[in-house]
Amino acid sequence: MRSSRSTGEYWLAAIVLFGLLAGLRAGAAQRAETTPQMAETPVQKTEPPTLEEILQRLQKNLDQYDSGVPSFFADEHVVSRMVPDVHDQETVTDSVFRLKRVLNADHTTTLEESREVKTVNGQPEKSQELGGPSIVDGAFEGGLAVVSLSQQSCMNYTLERMKRNDAQAPIVVRFASVLTPENTGGCLLQENGRGQVFIDRATMQITRMELTTPHHIIIPGDGMGYGTRVGEWVLSVDYAPVMLDGKSFWMPATINSRSTSGRGSFHPIIWTFKASYRNFHKLEVTSRILPASETPVQ
Repeated sequence: MRSSRSTGEYWLAAIVLFGLLAGLRAGAAQRAETTPQMAETPVQKTEPPTLEEILQRLQKNLDQYDSGVPSFFADEHVVSRMVPDVHDQETVTDSVFRLKRVLNADHTTTLEESREVKTVNGQPEKSQELGGPSIVDGAFEGGLAVVSLSQQSCMNYTLERMKRNDAQAPIVVRFASVLTPENTGGCLLQENGRGQVFIDRATMQITRMELTTPHHIIIPGDGMGYGTRVGEWVLSVDYAPVMLDGKSFWMPATINSRSTSGRGSFHPIIWTFKASYRNFHKLEVTSRILPASETPVQ
């Protein structure tokens, strides 16, 4: 996934809480009464939404996020592991994750993701680079847009059949990328992949996304003899509501990733990590004018 896109193209990552389920309709049910004087009681009947209604609601949520999410920062905790590994140990990285709204010259807004690494395995870290394929960029800014009206030309969507009597069961929409020379430039997912999203019926928020790309570039070649590593990448993101600036936004709570390089060979390498996020705060800059008596001496 790309790490930054114009919000005018809706390449965003999280979804803001928006309304009730589209397609909810009320109906009156007739029932036999033993007492003629007793009034009939209306009964609510829930009609399953169509795929088009679901995509419209998710697009509306993306638009709300686009216009409302503020710059923020949060604690990021990543546990990663590579197998086989001569050290045979996990690496624990703690960082400050930031998402910043940047106003462009054409009046569009770009959401830029960054992080400041604080410690690695409990020790202060001087380098700000995370080694190996150990983190995902774009989950906040572009992850959920894979299921939206704006990506219809890039995806094949299938709505899983819903049970009418199970109001607690999530709505499941499956997706598979459909890349052509004509649409590739506007597609969020720039490789062949498939997956599904789980949508809460009451809030119409995506609570989980699962993605599998069978031929993902895990490590690019360095041009100095170290070849490109390609393999299967399996990603899952669980989302939860976060209050920022008095509004509710749905953000990644956990991200799980598993990359298998050289699947089918004698010595495949597996990278795994789990990232968790908490302590979300709006990013604000404050300033004040110092009186002459407090002005620093140059």
